[in-house]
Amino acid sequence: MVVDGEPESSDSMRTFGAVVQALRVHHGLSREDFGSRVGFSKHTVASVELGRRMPDEDFVEAAEGALGNTGALRSAAGFLERQPGLAAWFRRWAGLEKTAITLYTYECRMIPGLLQTEAYARALFTEQLPPLDDEEIEAKWAARAERQRLLRERPNTAFSFIIEEHALRRQTGGAEITREAIDHLLEIGKLRNVEIQIMPLIQESHAGLAGPVQLLETPKNKWFAYCEGQRGGLLVSDPKEISLLHMRYARMRSQALTPEDSRSLLRQMRGDR
Repeated sequence: MVVDGEPESSDSMRTFGAVVQALRVHHGLSREDFGSRVGFSKHTVASVELGRRMPDEDFVEAAEGALGNTGALRSAAGFLERQPGLAAWFRRWAGLEKTAITLYTYECRMIPGLLQTEAYARALFTEQLPPLDDEEIEAKWAARAERQRLLRERPNTAFSFIIEEHALRRQTGGAEITREAIDHLLEIGKLRNVEIQIMPLIQESHAGLAGPVQLLETPKNKWFAYCEGQRGGLLVSDPKEISLLHMRYARMRSQALTPEDSRSLLRQMRGDR
């Protein structure tokens, strides 16, 4: 759930935060001092300690090292109730997204999750097999809406999206939902940190035929990639594999329509003259 724009806290998050705070105070560290040691801001430290933010793996490992390597934080992290609505195989990637400074996405099946409208996302959820119940659909939309806040809350993160034209021509959910989705793409595309390109239907040379891919850069300038299939996802950290996927994504950026031409095509698709 999302309450007042913040993810709903949980007992496990508050308990983990209390353990961090107790250990930090025991070591005589202020939030600012502790943040400097673990590579996070004092505001992030406060959010974790107060149970408002789910700590990612980097935070847990850095905090463990800074607070004595007792194993207490790793153990406590194992009891955290991870955000509902996200597939188990996607949760690590979603955690990395939250602090990424660069995020590239190529999608050939649908509008990427970060760019979906609520109506479009619900159309996808209601068509899933086996069918989802109402509670699962609500959890999935809440998780997706929470991820989408990144686009506006991280203005220094560079977002690049390449979307296949046929993913829009399919009219998932119907013509009205598609028009609304296109309007949303045009609006989000105005953000100075967001670049949206459309891969045209007719493209004789295409570097992305192996399927959808995402690439991101962490604040420590480490790159990861994520590839997803029918029933699972693969998180990639091998530098050689990352280099190959970078090469393909760079080629796709040159093969897709420019951002300006992409906007023109989107306006044409929604019926503008």
